[in-house]
Amino acid sequence: MKKKPNFWKSLRFRIMMILIFLGIVPSVIAARMVVTSYQTQAMENQIANLRTQCDILCNLLIKENYMNDSSSPAINGKLELLSNIYSGRILLVDRDFKIIKDTFRIDEGRTLLSSDVLKCFKGESEAIYTRKNNILELVIPVSSPEVKQLQGVMLFTVNSNEIIRTAQQMEQRALVIIGFIAILTIIVAYLTAAGLMKPFARVTKSIEDLTDGYHEGEISVSDYTETELITDAFNKLLSRMKVLDESRQEFVSNVSHELKTPMTSMKVLADSLVGQSGVPEELYQEFLQDITAEIDRENKIITDLLSLVKMDKKVAGMHIVHQNINELLEEILKRLKPIANQRMIKLYLESFRTVEADIDEVKLTLAISNLVENGIKYNVDEGWVRVTLDADHQYFYVTVADSGMGIPEDSLERIFERFYRVDKSHSREIGGTGLGLSITRSTIAMHHGTVSVISKEGEGTTFSVRIPLSYIP
Repeated sequence: MKKKPNFWKSLRFRIMMILIFLGIVPSVIAARMVVTSYQTQAMENQIANLRTQCDILCNLLIKENYMNDSSSPAINGKLELLSNIYSGRILLVDRDFKIIKDTFRIDEGRTLLSSDVLKCFKGESEAIYTRKNNILELVIPVSSPEVKQLQGVMLFTVNSNEIIRTAQQMEQRALVIIGFIAILTIIVAYLTAAGLMKPFARVTKSIEDLTDGYHEGEISVSDYTETELITDAFNKLLSRMKVLDESRQEFVSNVSHELKTPMTSMKVLADSLVGQSGVPEELYQEFLQDITAEIDRENKIITDLLSLVKMDKKVAGMHIVHQNINELLEEILKRLKPIANQRMIKLYLESFRTVEADIDEVKLTLAISNLVENGIKYNVDEGWVRVTLDADHQYFYVTVADSGMGIPEDSLERIFERFYRVDKSHSREIGGTGLGLSITRSTIAMHHGTVSVISKEGEGTTFSVRIPLSYIP
C-alpha cells in the first residue's frame, strides 16, 4: 500500500506559499505606501495653502492696523470667510496675549498664554498636526517687513477629516484590489506549482514503474537540471544494483558449485568402494586419502566463507594493538618460508624504516599472508617474492611483488571478487578457493586502508597496501 503524500509538507505547497508571499506582500506594501504618500502630500499641500492665505491676511491686518482696532468689517468678513472655507477656527492674539478676534466668538477678550503662542513671539512659527483628533494647527506671526516689532499671533485651527476620509476610501479600494490580487495569486501559484512539479511527478512515476517491474532500463526526465541530476544518480544506483545482483547470483552459483564439487568427488569415491568387493587395502587407503583431501577442501571453503560473512556483518570486532610492523612481516615470511622452499622460491623483506602502527594483528596477518601465499602459489619455480615496508607521517605501505605468471589485463578489475579465478583449473590444482583476495580486501578496509594491484601477464604481480598508522574507530 503506497503512502499518501502529505500536501502540507510537499514542495508544491512550499512553492505556492513563496509565490503567494511574493504576490500579496508587495501589493500590501505598495498600497500602504500609496495611501501614506497621499496623506502626507495632501497634508503638506494643505499646510502650504493655509500658510499662503494666512500670510496674505497678516499683511492686510498690519496694513489696516487691525491688531489695534478690530472693528474693520472688511477684515472681519475675510476672517469669517477663510474660517468657513476650511471649516476651521481663527484666533488673533495681540502683544498683551489678549484674544482680540475669535471666529467662533467664544474666547474674545480672554488671555491666551499657550506654549505655541510664546514660541511664536520668540520667532518660531510652526504647523502642529494632532493625529488623534485629526486637527491641524498653524501658529503664524502677525508681522510686516516695515515694522520690526511683532504685532501679534494668528492661530488657525483646521479639521483634516476630509483628507483622512479620502485616505480611508483609498485604503478600502486598495483592500478590494489586494483581495482580487490575492485570489488571482493563489490560482496562479497553484497552477504554477503544479506545472513546476510535473517533471518531479514523472520521475516518481518512472521510479515506481521501474520498481514494480513494468519496464526495464534507465529513466530519463531532462526537463530541469535537478530532475536530470536525480535521474542520472538513480540510473547509476540502478546500474550498481544490477551489478550487485549479478554478483550475488554469480556468488551463489559459485558457492553451490564449489561446495558441490568436493561432495561429488567424495560420493564418487565412496560409491566406488561400496560397489566393489574384495578391494585391496592399498586402494582403500588411497580412496580414503582422497576423501580426506576433499573434506579438507570443503572445510577450507566453509571457513573462508564464514570469515567473509563475519567481515560483511561487522560481527568480528577489531582488537587493535600497537604493533611493530617490521616484526609482523618477519613472522609472516618465516612461517611461509617452508612452502616457498618446496619450489625454491626466494622470499625477501625490505624495510626502509622501523614502523609501528595500530592494527588488528590477527586480521592483518591473514591479509598479508594471503598476498604472500598467492605470490608463492602463482609463481614460477626458483622465482622470488619481495615484500617491502615504508611509511610517512600518516600511513604505512606494504608492497608484495612476485616474479610469477602475472594477471591478464581484463581480469585485474575482478580479482577481488569472491570465487573469481584467473585460471580456474590451475587454481583448483593448487588448492585455491577464490576467496583469499576478497578476505584480504575486506580486512584492509576494516583498517580504513586500501589495496591496489599492478600486473602484466608473464611479468609478475605487485600488490600495494596502504593503512593508517593510527586507527580511528
